[in-house]
Amino acid sequence: MAVTARARGARSVPGSLGHRTVSAAVAEALRQRILSGALAPGFQLRQDALAEEFGISRIPIREALLQLEAGGLVKIVPHRGAVVSGLSVEEIEDVFQLRVSLEPQLLILSARHLTPDDFSELRALRDEYSAALKAGQVEHWGELNRRFHLGLLRHAGRPRSLAIVAGLLQDCDRPTRLQLSVSGDVARADMEHTTILDLCEAGEVVAAANLLRIHVEHAGHSLVEIYRKSAAAE
Repeated sequence: MAVTARARGARSVPGSLGHRTVSAAVAEALRQRILSGALAPGFQLRQDALAEEFGISRIPIREALLQLEAGGLVKIVPHRGAVVSGLSVEEIEDVFQLRVSLEPQLLILSARHLTPDDFSELRALRDEYSAALKAGQVEHWGELNRRFHLGLLRHAGRPRSLAIVAGLLQDCDRPTRLQLSVSGDVARADMEHTTILDLCEAGEVVAAANLLRIHVEHAGHSLVEIYRKSAAAE
């Protein structure tokens, strides 16, 4: 399926360029559509349709797509051109298994070192995430979830492990939003974030780590089920 010439946001980029280049502005506009789920994995991004939509030549479109490919959001596929990238079922399973292995252990190392200021920041993040969930602001869910999880783990003293988790959470951004949207697990996700935070603040670190493991496992299993049902329906 290709982008139509009158897709959302059509011709909105050139008038708001400011100091940015045309290709960077187009890349940002497409990045937001991809991260919001408006452009799904496998969606074909045709250069001619995009050039007509944004009212520019194909050269900055090509440059924008290369920028998105470098960021892992787009794949340049022979005979198809640029398509929105996505994770396979096997990759989803791998990502969530790695998170289950790493995050609970990092929380045990980190939780006892969280300060009152850390807890205040985490509660503010939790409140912002909760409000975004209730308001259906899907475009913010992944980033707020990522910041909350990394905030819990920040004092683990394992910079390499934290860097791996940060990358895994980035990979989970769009899939997590899909899982919450389709499964209806919004209330559960909100409640589990709150309970994990409460347990950490109460010093019940092992219980918090166990709930974090369950939290991540459930999201992964739910997402795999969604992907498999979608594949079976095609």
